[in-house]
Amino acid sequence: MTASEKELFLKKREKENSKPFALFALFISLSFLAAVPAALYYTGEHAAFWDNFFRILTSPSKLVTDYFNLGCLASTLFNAGLCGLACNLMILITRTRANAKTFAAYILVIAHCFYGLNFLNMWPPFIGVLIYCLITKNPIRKNLHITMFSTALAPFISDLLFRYTIGQFHLGTIQLSVMGVVFAVLFGTVCGFVVPALLPGIAAMQRGYNMYQAGLAVGIFGIVAHALLYRTLGFSSPDVVIRDNPVYDSFGHSYILFMDIFFLILFTTSIVLGFFMNGKNFHGYRLLIRCTGYGLDFADKFGMPVCFINFGVYGLCILAYLNVVFMAPEVLQLIFPSLMLPESAGFTGPTVGVLFAALTFSADGQHPRNVAPIVLGYIILSFFVCVVYTFLGEPLPWILSTQEYVNGLAFATGLCPIAGKYGWKKGMIAGIIHAIICTSTSGMHGGFVLYNGGFTAGLTALIMIPVLDSYRIYPKYDDDD
Repeated sequence: MTASEKELFLKKREKENSKPFALFALFISLSFLAAVPAALYYTGEHAAFWDNFFRILTSPSKLVTDYFNLGCLASTLFNAGLCGLACNLMILITRTRANAKTFAAYILVIAHCFYGLNFLNMWPPFIGVLIYCLITKNPIRKNLHITMFSTALAPFISDLLFRYTIGQFHLGTIQLSVMGVVFAVLFGTVCGFVVPALLPGIAAMQRGYNMYQAGLAVGIFGIVAHALLYRTLGFSSPDVVIRDNPVYDSFGHSYILFMDIFFLILFTTSIVLGFFMNGKNFHGYRLLIRCTGYGLDFADKFGMPVCFINFGVYGLCILAYLNVVFMAPEVLQLIFPSLMLPESAGFTGPTVGVLFAALTFSADGQHPRNVAPIVLGYIILSFFVCVVYTFLGEPLPWILSTQEYVNGLAFATGLCPIAGKYGWKKGMIAGIIHAIICTSTSGMHGGFVLYNGGFTAGLTALIMIPVLDSYRIYPKYDDDD
C-alpha cells in the first residue's frame, strides 16, 4: 500500500469509526443514568438524593475527594451521567469526528466524576479552551479532546468558588464571593490558553511512551498555579472534604457488590456488541494484543468492533485485579494473624473512577498483554516492601489495595508502550518506578490536578527513556504495517 493509499484508507476508517465512537460514549453516559434508580433502591438514598448532589457540586474537590462519601452512590452516578452527556452534546454540536483521542478524553472526564470533577467545576476550563479556539481560529472540532483534558484542573475552580477568598469552608453552608467567581472565571480562561500551548511540546518530550500525555502538561501547569495561588500569595490550602455519611459507613465504605455487577454488565455488553459487529467472531483481536501499543490507533488499524472487544476484555481484567487485591488482605490475615496490614480501600468513588481511567486508551494502545508487565512491577515492589517490614517487625506502610496505589496503578498503565517496545522487563521497571513516586507527586501541585497518575507516568517516562538511550538499550519490537 502506497503512502497516499494508506492516507485515504485511514481517512475512510476514521469516518467509519466516528459514529460508533460517539454512540458508544453516549451508551456509557446513559448507563450511569440508568443505574441511578437501582442505586437509590440499593442505598435508600431517596430523600437525600438532591442534597447529596448539591453537596458534590458546591464543595472543594482536591485529590482525593470521595464523592461516594461526599454525596452517595446514586448522586455520584448521576453526576457522571450528566458530565458524560455534556461531552456527548459537545461532540454533536461541534460536529466533531469522534476518534480514539476524543474517546480517551471522554473516558477521563467520566473517570474523574467520582472523585473531583462535577457538573459545575468542569465548565470554566472547558469554556476557556473554546475561547482559545475561537480567538486563535483553531477549529473546535479538532480540539474538543483538549477541552475535555483541561477539566483535570477543575479542583482549582471549586476551591476558588467556595473557599479561597472566604478563608474557610463549612460543609452544608454555601458561601460565594464576587472575587471568588472572578478568580474562577479568570483561571478557567488562563487554562484554556495555556494547556493547548503546552500539550504539543510536552508530548514530544515523552516521545509517545506515556499515553497520558496530557497528565504531564496539566501537572506542570498545576504546579505553577498552586505555587502562585497558595505559596506566593500566602493563601491556605484546603483539606480534603470528608463528612459523616451513615449510609456509606453501613456499606463499609465500599459499594463492591453494586459496582461489580454494573461493570460486569457494561464490559460483557461491550464484548457482545463487538462480537456481533465483527461478523460474530473475534477476528483481529489476537493481532491487537500482539501490538506494542506505541503510536498505534487500534480503531484505525482494526476497526471499532475489535476495540469494543478490547474495552470489554481489558475492563474485565482490571476488574478482576481489583477484586483480588481487595480480598488478598483478608486471606493474608487468616494465614498470618500477626501480620500488620494497613486499611484496604475497597470500591470507593476513587476506585471506581480509576477503573475507568485505566481503560482510557483501550482504543489507542492499551491491552491486557502490554499492561501486564506494569502491573507486575507494582506487585514486585509491594512484595519487596512486605518482606522488608515483616523482617523489621513493623506494620506495612502500604499494600496494593491502599487507595493511593490503586489510583497509581490505573495511570501507570499509560506506560504500556515501554513494555510493548522494550519488552516485559523494562515494562516491569517502569511499573516499579511509577509505584515509587506515585504518592509523592500530588504534593507538587497540592492535589489540585486530577491527572496526578498521568503526571507521574510522564515523569517516569522522562526518567526511563533517556537512561535507556544513554546505555544504548533500544526497542526490541515493532508493529507490522
